[in-house]
Amino acid sequence: MRIQLSDHFTYRRLLRFVLPSIIMMVCISTYSIVDGLFVSNFVGKTSFAAVNLSMPLLTALGTIGFMIGTGGNAIVSRTMGEGKQEKANAYFTMLVIVAAVFGIFLALIGFIFARPIMSALGAEGQMEDYCVIYVRILMISLPCYILQNIFQNFFIAAEKPEMSLKLSLASGLLNVVFDYVFIVLFDWGIAGAAAATAMGEILGGIVPVFYFARENDSRLRFTKTAFYGRILLKTCTNGSSELMTSISSSIVNMLYNFRLMGLTGEDGVAAYGVIMYVNFIFSAIFIGYSIGSAPVVSYHYGSGNHDELKNLFKKSLTLISITGLTLTALSELLSSVLIRVFVGYDAELMEMTVHGFRIYALFFLFCGFNIWGSAFFTALSNGLISALISFSRTLVFQCSMVLFLPMILGIDGVWMAVIVAEILALVLTVTFLFAQRKTYKYI
Repeated sequence: MRIQLSDHFTYRRLLRFVLPSIIMMVCISTYSIVDGLFVSNFVGKTSFAAVNLSMPLLTALGTIGFMIGTGGNAIVSRTMGEGKQEKANAYFTMLVIVAAVFGIFLALIGFIFARPIMSALGAEGQMEDYCVIYVRILMISLPCYILQNIFQNFFIAAEKPEMSLKLSLASGLLNVVFDYVFIVLFDWGIAGAAAATAMGEILGGIVPVFYFARENDSRLRFTKTAFYGRILLKTCTNGSSELMTSISSSIVNMLYNFRLMGLTGEDGVAAYGVIMYVNFIFSAIFIGYSIGSAPVVSYHYGSGNHDELKNLFKKSLTLISITGLTLTALSELLSSVLIRVFVGYDAELMEMTVHGFRIYALFFLFCGFNIWGSAFFTALSNGLISALISFSRTLVFQCSMVLFLPMILGIDGVWMAVIVAEILALVLTVTFLFAQRKTYKYI
């Protein structure tokens, strides 16, 4: 039976509704992971480090999709909750067009300035050449990657989360298949990894355009539109937390790489890259839940159904607590197995990575609450609080800790920085949730 945004959500119904978004985010996170897996095992450690060094830049450029997708999704879902379906379609259409145009502009900038940017990030010699090849190929698919990030949100608002799931699975499978073909069979190296990822992003960004351009049985479709400046501004403001999260995370990752290059050299960057791959998968569960539940929160907020807001608030906290404990336990138990997949060929690198990951894994106890808390305020159209949580969590707390703790604890300070930062962010998140409880009536 089709689940609608207007439904009452039991645990079973809520999990059924958000599960496609969780699986979808896990699939999307596999793009860079699959590249890293094939590159590390079939191309070499230098190319693997180049992929890891390039990834923060690519993530930063793709943030426009997260910003418009989450910020616009809250507005469109709330507009539907107010009973204004045609207006919701017009807003949706305008936001997709703006994102596509901006994506093309960013792709051109990234392609032209790839080499000086990677040089500024510390790439030298052969690693710099590998970085430039990887980045320039993925600039070709950047507009599609941005659209893919947008549509993963709007498929949920359209009450078609299964469509997003199927498309993400297809894109991920395409990436895996062509990673094998281009890297293992054709021996294209890092260029093959980039080409395979680009093909998956193109599929994920273009197919939804055709779906929403024709008659369909979802709640959204492309329609005649205009430029709604106020809505675009509200979208960008509302989604600024996701923009800030992605950009800040990219800056933090660059800082981590810079710190590790100084402490341990190329091996440190490779070790951090492996830890980030596992982090991508586990954090994607929290991100997927937040994306999947946000339109429901926005809809019931728009319709004034405070009882359902309270229901969603309590169930979300319970589910995030259980998930955080489970992921932390799995990380500690399976650390050696997970790390061996990537760097089992180098005993010294593996030992460093396993040690770092076992410290880093405590991060999963806290990060889910902060990820969800930021998304929760975005869904309530309070982009300011959402952005403050995201900005403080990543750029302020993590940057401060990664600069300070290694001076006392050495490389262990690098791995512990994210844990301390998440604890500080959790204090801030709880403070905002308590302070705003009477305004939004979710408690």
